[in-house]
Amino acid sequence: MRTPELTAALAEIDVVFNGEASPGELGCARYCCTAEDAAYLRTPGSHVPAELVSRFLYKGAHHFTDHEAAMRRLLPQCAHAMADGILADDGYAPHGLSVADWRSWPSGQATAVETFVRAWWRAALITAEPPYPIPDLFETACAILGGVTGPLADWAPGPEADAHLAACVQQWLDDLMVDRRPGFLWEPSAATLTELRTWLGEQAPARLRALGLTDLADRTALLALPYDTRWNDPYWSR
Repeated sequence: MRTPELTAALAEIDVVFNGEASPGELGCARYCCTAEDAAYLRTPGSHVPAELVSRFLYKGAHHFTDHEAAMRRLLPQCAHAMADGILADDGYAPHGLSVADWRSWPSGQATAVETFVRAWWRAALITAEPPYPIPDLFETACAILGGVTGPLADWAPGPEADAHLAACVQQWLDDLMVDRRPGFLWEPSAATLTELRTWLGEQAPARLRALGLTDLADRTALLALPYDTRWNDPYWSR
Protein backbone atom coordinates (compact mmCIF):
# COMPACT_ATOMS: atom_id res chain seq x y z
CA MET A 1 0.00 0.00 0.00
CA ARG A 2 3.00 2.34 0.00
CA THR A 3 2.67 5.25 -2.40
CA PRO A 4 4.99 8.27 -2.58
CA GLU A 5 2.23 10.34 -1.00
CA LEU A 6 1.80 7.90 1.88
CA THR A 7 5.56 7.59 2.39
CA ALA A 8 5.84 11.38 2.63
CA ALA A 9 2.90 11.55 5.06
CA LEU A 10 4.52 8.93 7.30
CA ALA A 11 7.80 10.83 7.27
CA GLU A 12 5.95 13.97 8.37
CA ILE A 13 4.22 12.08 11.19
CA ASP A 14 7.62 10.84 12.36
CA VAL A 15 9.00 14.37 12.48
CA VAL A 16 6.00 16.17 13.93
CA PHE A 17 5.31 13.65 16.70
CA ASN A 18 8.94 12.88 17.55
CA GLY A 19 9.53 13.19 21.28
CA GLU A 20 5.86 13.13 22.27
CA ALA A 21 5.01 11.45 25.57
CA SER A 22 2.41 11.40 28.32
CA PRO A 23 4.60 12.27 31.33
CA GLY A 24 2.04 11.59 34.03
CA GLU A 25 0.54 8.48 32.48
CA LEU A 26 -0.46 5.74 34.88
CA GLY A 27 -2.83 3.85 32.62
CA CYS A 28 -5.55 1.58 33.91
CA ALA A 29 -3.22 -0.34 36.17
CA ARG A 30 -5.90 -2.12 38.12
CA TYR A 31 -7.30 -4.05 35.15
CA CYS A 32 -5.43 -3.83 31.88
CA CYS A 33 -2.16 -1.91 32.05
CA THR A 34 0.90 -2.88 34.04
CA ALA A 35 3.31 -0.29 35.37
CA GLU A 36 5.78 -1.47 32.72
CA ASP A 37 3.19 -0.91 29.99
CA ALA A 38 2.39 2.62 31.17
CA ALA A 39 6.08 3.45 31.30
CA TYR A 40 6.25 3.25 27.51
CA LEU A 41 3.74 6.09 27.27
CA ARG A 42 5.74 8.24 29.69
CA THR A 43 9.00 7.66 27.84
CA PRO A 44 9.51 9.44 24.50
CA GLY A 45 11.30 7.67 21.69
CA SER A 46 11.32 4.13 23.06
CA HIS A 47 9.92 1.39 20.83
CA VAL A 48 6.51 0.25 22.04
CA PRO A 49 5.84 -3.47 21.39
CA ALA A 50 3.45 -3.92 18.46
CA GLU A 51 0.89 -5.81 20.55
CA LEU A 52 0.83 -3.01 23.07
CA VAL A 53 0.40 -0.33 20.39
CA SER A 54 -2.73 -2.12 19.14
CA ARG A 55 -4.04 -2.68 22.66
CA PHE A 56 -3.58 0.95 23.68
CA LEU A 57 -5.15 2.30 20.49
CA TYR A 58 -8.39 0.43 21.07
CA LYS A 59 -8.75 1.18 24.76
CA GLY A 60 -11.33 3.80 25.71
CA ALA A 61 -10.17 7.25 26.74
CA HIS A 62 -11.13 6.55 30.37
CA HIS A 63 -8.33 3.97 30.58
CA PHE A 64 -5.70 6.72 30.38
CA THR A 65 -4.53 9.54 32.62
CA ASP A 66 -4.17 11.67 29.47
CA HIS A 67 -5.66 9.99 26.41
CA GLU A 68 -4.72 12.80 24.01
CA ALA A 69 -1.06 12.68 25.04
CA ALA A 70 -1.06 8.88 24.82
CA MET A 71 -2.38 9.01 21.24
CA ARG A 72 0.28 11.54 20.25
CA ARG A 73 2.94 9.31 21.82
CA LEU A 74 1.72 6.29 19.81
CA LEU A 75 1.06 8.05 16.53
CA PRO A 76 4.29 7.32 14.65
CA GLN A 77 4.14 3.59 15.35
CA CYS A 78 0.37 3.58 14.87
CA ALA A 79 0.60 5.22 11.43
CA HIS A 80 3.33 2.88 10.23
CA ALA A 81 1.41 -0.15 11.50
CA MET A 82 -1.71 1.01 9.64
CA ALA A 83 0.28 1.50 6.44
CA ASP A 84 1.99 -1.87 6.81
CA GLY A 85 -1.25 -3.67 7.61
CA ILE A 86 -0.04 -4.98 10.96
CA LEU A 87 -2.25 -2.98 13.32
CA ALA A 88 -4.62 -5.48 14.92
CA ASP A 89 -7.97 -4.20 16.14
CA ASP A 90 -10.14 -5.90 18.73
CA GLY A 91 -13.28 -6.01 16.61
CA TYR A 92 -15.54 -3.97 18.85
CA ALA A 93 -13.82 -0.77 19.98
CA PRO A 94 -13.22 2.40 17.93
CA HIS A 95 -9.76 3.49 16.83
CA GLY A 96 -8.24 5.79 19.45
CA LEU A 97 -7.73 8.65 17.01
CA SER A 98 -11.45 8.67 16.26
CA VAL A 99 -12.21 9.70 19.84
CA ALA A 100 -9.23 12.06 20.25
CA ASP A 101 -9.77 15.75 19.60
CA TRP A 102 -6.77 15.86 17.29
CA ARG A 103 -8.06 18.88 15.35
CA SER A 104 -7.43 20.93 18.50
CA TRP A 105 -3.77 19.90 18.58
CA PRO A 106 -1.10 22.30 17.26
CA SER A 107 -1.73 23.01 13.59
CA GLY A 108 1.29 21.07 12.35
CA GLN A 109 0.17 17.98 14.21
CA ALA A 110 -3.46 18.26 13.09
CA THR A 111 -2.40 18.75 9.48
CA ALA A 112 -0.08 15.75 9.67
CA VAL A 113 -2.88 13.52 10.98
CA GLU A 114 -5.34 14.54 8.28
CA THR A 115 -2.72 14.27 5.54
CA PHE A 116 -1.75 10.78 6.69
CA VAL A 117 -5.31 9.45 6.93
CA ARG A 118 -6.24 10.80 3.49
CA ALA A 119 -3.02 9.40 1.96
CA TRP A 120 -3.62 6.03 3.64
CA TRP A 121 -7.15 5.84 2.26
CA ARG A 122 -6.09 6.90 -1.25
CA ALA A 123 -3.34 4.27 -1.22
CA ALA A 124 -5.91 1.60 -0.31
CA LEU A 125 -8.14 2.66 -3.19
CA ILE A 126 -5.48 1.88 -5.78
CA THR A 127 -4.40 -1.39 -4.14
CA ALA A 128 -6.11 -4.50 -5.47
CA GLU A 129 -5.81 -6.37 -2.16
CA PRO A 130 -5.27 -3.96 0.72
CA PRO A 131 -4.29 -5.43 4.08
CA TYR A 132 -7.71 -4.77 5.61
CA PRO A 133 -11.22 -5.16 4.12
CA ILE A 134 -12.02 -1.99 2.20
CA PRO A 135 -15.26 -1.30 4.13
CA ASP A 136 -13.22 -1.36 7.35
CA LEU A 137 -10.64 0.99 5.84
CA PHE A 138 -13.37 3.41 4.80
CA GLU A 139 -14.98 3.33 8.22
CA THR A 140 -11.66 3.90 9.99
CA ALA A 141 -10.77 6.84 7.75
CA CYS A 142 -14.22 8.41 8.18
CA ALA A 143 -14.27 7.83 11.94
CA ILE A 144 -10.87 9.50 12.39
CA LEU A 145 -11.69 12.38 10.04
CA GLY A 146 -15.14 12.85 11.53
CA GLY A 147 -17.13 12.47 8.32
CA VAL A 148 -17.39 11.00 4.84
CA THR A 149 -16.71 14.13 2.78
CA GLY A 150 -12.95 13.69 2.37
CA PRO A 151 -12.90 9.93 1.77
CA LEU A 152 -15.73 10.21 -0.77
CA ALA A 153 -13.95 13.05 -2.57
CA ASP A 154 -10.86 10.82 -2.75
CA TRP A 155 -12.81 7.91 -4.27
CA ALA A 156 -11.88 8.70 -7.86
CA PRO A 157 -12.75 6.21 -10.62
CA GLY A 158 -10.22 3.52 -11.42
CA PRO A 159 -10.08 -0.26 -11.78
CA GLU A 160 -9.26 -1.06 -8.17
CA ALA A 161 -11.28 1.83 -6.73
CA ASP A 162 -14.38 0.77 -8.66
CA ALA A 163 -14.01 -2.84 -7.56
CA HIS A 164 -13.73 -1.62 -3.96
CA LEU A 165 -16.81 0.54 -4.50
CA ALA A 166 -18.78 -2.51 -5.60
CA ALA A 167 -17.66 -4.45 -2.53
CA CYS A 168 -18.75 -1.65 -0.21
CA VAL A 169 -22.11 -1.17 -1.92
CA GLN A 170 -22.85 -4.88 -1.70
CA GLN A 171 -22.12 -4.80 2.04
CA TRP A 172 -23.95 -1.56 2.85
CA LEU A 173 -26.90 -1.41 0.47
CA ASP A 174 -29.55 -3.30 2.42
CA ASP A 175 -29.03 -1.11 5.49
CA LEU A 176 -28.74 2.17 3.60
CA MET A 177 -31.88 1.40 1.62
CA VAL A 178 -33.91 1.54 4.84
CA ASP A 179 -31.95 4.54 6.19
CA ARG A 180 -30.17 2.36 8.71
CA ARG A 181 -26.53 2.64 9.70
CA PRO A 182 -24.46 -0.22 8.24
CA GLY A 183 -22.52 -2.36 10.71
CA PHE A 184 -20.10 0.39 11.63
CA LEU A 185 -18.41 0.64 15.02
CA TRP A 186 -18.42 4.33 14.20
CA GLU A 187 -21.72 6.15 14.76
CA PRO A 188 -22.12 8.76 12.00
CA SER A 189 -24.75 11.45 12.29
CA ALA A 190 -27.99 11.30 10.31
CA ALA A 191 -26.65 14.07 8.07
CA THR A 192 -23.49 12.06 7.40
CA LEU A 193 -25.49 8.97 6.45
CA THR A 194 -27.59 11.12 4.12
CA GLU A 195 -24.39 12.41 2.53
CA LEU A 196 -23.16 8.85 2.02
CA ARG A 197 -26.47 7.66 0.55
CA THR A 198 -26.70 10.64 -1.78
CA TRP A 199 -23.13 10.25 -3.02
CA LEU A 200 -23.58 6.54 -3.66
CA GLY A 201 -26.93 7.08 -5.37
CA GLU A 202 -25.48 9.72 -7.68
CA GLN A 203 -21.89 8.61 -8.24
CA ALA A 204 -21.82 4.82 -7.94
CA PRO A 205 -24.39 3.57 -10.53
CA ALA A 206 -22.41 4.44 -13.66
CA ARG A 207 -19.27 2.90 -12.19
CA LEU A 208 -21.13 -0.26 -11.21
CA ARG A 209 -22.70 -0.59 -14.66
CA ALA A 210 -19.24 -0.37 -16.20
CA LEU A 211 -18.39 -3.46 -14.14
CA GLY A 212 -21.44 -5.26 -15.50
CA LEU A 213 -23.32 -4.97 -12.20
CA THR A 214 -26.52 -3.60 -13.73
CA ASP A 215 -29.02 -4.67 -11.10
CA LEU A 216 -26.77 -3.50 -8.26
CA ALA A 217 -26.39 -0.17 -10.08
CA ASP A 218 -30.15 0.23 -10.47
CA ARG A 219 -30.77 -0.45 -6.79
CA THR A 220 -27.96 1.84 -5.72
CA ALA A 221 -29.43 4.69 -7.78
CA LEU A 222 -32.50 4.54 -5.53
CA LEU A 223 -30.41 5.80 -2.61
CA ALA A 224 -30.46 9.29 -4.11
CA LEU A 225 -34.28 9.39 -3.78
CA PRO A 226 -36.30 10.35 -0.68
CA TYR A 227 -37.35 7.36 1.39
CA ASP A 228 -40.98 7.08 0.20
CA THR A 229 -40.09 7.78 -3.43
CA ARG A 230 -37.38 5.16 -3.23
CA TRP A 231 -39.81 2.43 -2.25
CA ASN A 232 -42.45 3.49 -4.79
CA ASP A 233 -39.98 3.39 -7.66
CA PRO A 234 -40.98 1.20 -10.67
CA TYR A 235 -37.80 -0.83 -10.03
CA TRP A 236 -39.65 -2.85 -7.40
CA SER A 237 -42.43 -3.91 -9.82
CA ARG A 238 -40.13 -5.46 -12.38
